[in-house]
Amino acid sequence: MFLLNACQIQDFSVFSSMPESLRRPRRSAWADANRAGAATDSFLEGPVFDEAGNLYVTDIPWGRIFRIDSSGQWTLAAEYDGEPNGMKFLDAGRLLITDYKNGLMLLDLSTGRVEPYLERRNSERFKGVNDLVFDSAGNLYFTDQGQSGLHDPSGRLYRLRRNGQLDLLLDNVPSPNGVALSPDERVLYLAVTRGNCVWRVPLLPDGSVSKVGQFFTSYGPSGPDGLAVDTQGNVIVANPGLGYVWLLNPRAEPVVVWRSPKGASTTNIAFGGPDRRTLYCTESTSGSILTAQAPAAGLPLSRLR
Repeated sequence: MFLLNACQIQDFSVFSSMPESLRRPRRSAWADANRAGAATDSFLEGPVFDEAGNLYVTDIPWGRIFRIDSSGQWTLAAEYDGEPNGMKFLDAGRLLITDYKNGLMLLDLSTGRVEPYLERRNSERFKGVNDLVFDSAGNLYFTDQGQSGLHDPSGRLYRLRRNGQLDLLLDNVPSPNGVALSPDERVLYLAVTRGNCVWRVPLLPDGSVSKVGQFFTSYGPSGPDGLAVDTQGNVIVANPGLGYVWLLNPRAEPVVVWRSPKGASTTNIAFGGPDRRTLYCTESTSGSILTAQAPAAGLPLSRLR
């Protein structure tokens, strides 16, 4: 395609793969609904780094959170009755988790205990929350994807303010997934998986949104998933189904495409390394963590302050 011909094409390297001792090759309720009942030994998502350089990832079907150290060694940080997806640090010792089954959950890394953070809105359960990002003021943006899609464009984007106020920003999204903020935090980028695109959501000073548009259009059997933004304002898009991760400039022109050597389910991404220029990607069908060098550093992730 012309998009690929106009940019650099590079291959990821494999940083680490889940040890066989941690895999569970059998059916689960999540796999029955999302993998046509196929035995799914793991499904990795939600990569995020702590201050010591450890990488944390979720395993959706088995309700597990793993810690992967800088040498690629895996340890179990928590296991509970849930379906964890995206993660961000609330503070140095606690991870906030978007859990499809339970809502927003909080993991205390010192104890491994997982507790509810926000389970319902006005006594109504969420459809199935997916991913999240904090702004510099401590406001939390998160997606509520559920089983929405082009047949049912009812996925939602929320903002949870520091004072506890929950704002429904969008409720017409066909499968909202990854979220990321521009460097000036005036724009939120929203992965729309079943629409096979990324939306551009302007954030207005009064707290509302307006003139939401389609920023990038992909193709193939599954659309954009996890997102990140670098210090130059480039948008990085994990695209499962293709096995690609796109680096798009602020005009949505592809500059680099990284390809997976292990499988096509490139679900989510995080910047790491001492200069934040190493891109880490979860490849979920193989249970692998992929890496590549990015041209610019990733934006530092904000927390609740």
